Amino acid sequence: MGAGRTRQREKVSTGNSIHIRWMIRRDMPEVMRAERASFEYSWTEDDFLRCLRQRNCIGMVVEQAERIGGFMIYELHKTRLHLLNFAVHPSVRRTGLGRMMVGKLVYKLTSHRREKITLAVRERNLAAQMFFRAHGFRATRMLQNYYEDSGEDAYQMELKAPPYDAFDGFGVIGPVNRIAQFEEN
Repeated sequence: MGAGRTRQREKVSTGNSIHIRWMIRRDMPEVMRAERASFEYSWTEDDFLRCLRQRNCIGMVVEQAERIGGFMIYELHKTRLHLLNFAVHPSVRRTGLGRMMVGKLVYKLTSHRREKITLAVRERNLAAQMFFRAHGFRATRMLQNYYEDSGEDAYQMELKAPPYDAFDGFGVIGPVNRIAQFEEN
């Protein structure tokens, strides 16, 4: 019994913690490995850099044991987040990393008072459709000839923000998205 407990303590102390953080330049080699392993028509490093240079574009990675397991790139809009790219490396799929990233996006909805998350999924990418559907996303429309690289159609999927009460029960008003107050439609 004592040996089992020791092994468990060692696992915890070896840095196997999982966390989501901002994407930085030195993450690009691992992000590109996950991208290429995940998609037939993958983004190039220039695509990532061009996107991330835009002021409303955010990149985040999920890191486990000091290795990048997945990433997401999304745009901030006044009333929504738009997910541009999302991948979990095939070697660590079905371990909860994707669920954690979706959870992070949902938190950003409620904490920043945005109404929904939108994304486009290739018509042939059934695994992604099922993943997002399992996390509450619903297909809202078909986007004809959406992808320039293949002419393939896409499904637009959305997840509406969970109900949010501006009062937390103690008479204190909840968080306000100050940037969105000044953006134009």
